[in-house]
Amino acid sequence: MTTIACSRRLALVVAAVFAAVLGATATHAQSYPDRPIQLIVPFPPGGPADIVARPLAEGLSRALGQPVVVLNKSGASGTIGAAFVAKATPDGYTLLMGTSNELTMSPGLFDQLPYDPSRDFVPVSTTVLFPNVLVVNNDLPIKSVKELAEATRAHPDKFNYGTSGIGSTNHLTAELFRIAAKLKINYVPYRGGAPAMTDLMGGRIQAMFATMPSASALINAGSIRALMVTDTKRWSAIPNVPDAKEAGFPAVKVISFNGVLAPAGTPRPIIDKLHAAVLDVMNTPKMKQQMAKSAGEVSTSTPEEFAKILKSDFEGWLAVIKENGIHAN
Repeated sequence: MTTIACSRRLALVVAAVFAAVLGATATHAQSYPDRPIQLIVPFPPGGPADIVARPLAEGLSRALGQPVVVLNKSGASGTIGAAFVAKATPDGYTLLMGTSNELTMSPGLFDQLPYDPSRDFVPVSTTVLFPNVLVVNNDLPIKSVKELAEATRAHPDKFNYGTSGIGSTNHLTAELFRIAAKLKINYVPYRGGAPAMTDLMGGRIQAMFATMPSASALINAGSIRALMVTDTKRWSAIPNVPDAKEAGFPAVKVISFNGVLAPAGTPRPIIDKLHAAVLDVMNTPKMKQQMAKSAGEVSTSTPEEFAKILKSDFEGWLAVIKENGIHAN
């Protein structure tokens, strides 16, 4: 057989294999989903990601015709849950409710992560945006950011601030604020925002930057006291709380996101089907109203737009981390 004939035969074989793969992928996408889907929340129940994930999973179950089950895999500022999804089979049956913590902050804080956010995930869509809020224990006689700063300088050994973990959004926000306000205050990391909030109300820590979804109801109920929102405008969920600009710290503007991602290699037709379902669920009046009550603003995107958000957020936080010498230890 001539070299030309061999080359033609090889080309035909490659084309046939490629066509078979495409056909199998298309068939798989058409039948997707045909079994339950796991939505991994990399933080404990009750946190902001969980607050979004549970009603989203309920809506996706109806939209996709299969159960979507929320599974909490917390620890290491969300990186344990993210690593679990990164290593999962890319077939659309294991998804991540991703956050700024493990996707855009931790990569700049840790020398090594068990995944690469830019390579190991395929964005589906953002879901909500929300700021953080500086809150203190209700028994403290502190009513403003200025009073908190003065108290910590006068009694540095009596003040501890909590976070949902090293490299979390409220950790970096607290570090930004601590540096800007020249505070002397001890840092206590937790495995999530919910246990930190429990200790704040119990008086075991005195202050923390909490995510708006996890704090707004407690603020309005009078269980904790809010001093500042990390935005340059007030938020309607807690309209009496000053924004960062009013409090004298306009640079402490932090808006976090939640969004759905799949493991890298997930076929595009499956990503498209998930994207359409997420948008259908998140943009309903019921969901928008529910998220507003939790102090989150519904914000969906295309996969490509979400990828740009991830890149921009990572670059922004990396600059902050390097400029202020913030470390994960």
